[in-house]
Amino acid sequence: MKVEIIPCHFDNFSYLLVCEESGKAAIVDPAEYYPVAKVIRNLGVELSVIYCTHHHADHIGGLDEFCEEYPDIEVAAYGSEKNRITKMTRGLEGGETVRFGKIEGEVLHTPGHTSGCICFRFGQHLFTGDTLFGAGCGRLFEGTPEQMYNSLSLLVDKHTDDVKVYFGHEYTVSNLKFAQFVEPDNHEVTTRLHEAMAHLGNGGLTTPSSIGLERQTNPFLRSRVESVCKRIAKKLLIEDGNPVTVFAAIRRLKDSY
Repeated sequence: MKVEIIPCHFDNFSYLLVCEESGKAAIVDPAEYYPVAKVIRNLGVELSVIYCTHHHADHIGGLDEFCEEYPDIEVAAYGSEKNRITKMTRGLEGGETVRFGKIEGEVLHTPGHTSGCICFRFGQHLFTGDTLFGAGCGRLFEGTPEQMYNSLSLLVDKHTDDVKVYFGHEYTVSNLKFAQFVEPDNHEVTTRLHEAMAHLGNGGLTTPSSIGLERQTNPFLRSRVESVCKRIAKKLLIEDGNPVTVFAAIRRLKDSY
């Protein structure tokens, strides 16, 4: 499977997935019509399905235009999103299988950012929308800290370090600066920050990341590590060192950072 990374809006990413054997393609999060449609035309592939990680407008902004151009296109999102993604033709559940061309993937329900957030895994490629970012996670607009903690734990526990993480926004540098504040003695964070800044300065992107890199540098995953959890709890003056409590405190801190 070939993955085309398509920057949209100010800092969004859409992804075009191509089955090179069949020539069929899928979009993950149609943030904007024109940038994605241009790549489809340039590659000469056949769009067969659109996958939506959640209903927020910056992730489905191009959906209406794609549905107008492809009136029979399959639009798949979490089942409860039907009233919020009105073009949806297939409701998905966690654990369900999705296919386009010769490519098969799995749906993971990851509530927290919204109640209907889902991620998609195709082989070693994991598309996380606004659930897991480079060194960060999404704001809790509809879910609880426990739900988001469990969703992130699912993504980490289910996948090996070498699985690539394709996230929904270019927030990595700002997230790493916050990670430095939370965990100033984490040398992996400092190294990643310098590399990310250099990469962006040369016109590159920080997506994809990897599960292994997120384990080492993402403060929202670090509360899972007992020794780190204790240090963070002490730093943030939290008496209850429970990982979910520490996670919730880090999320509140990031909201006002």
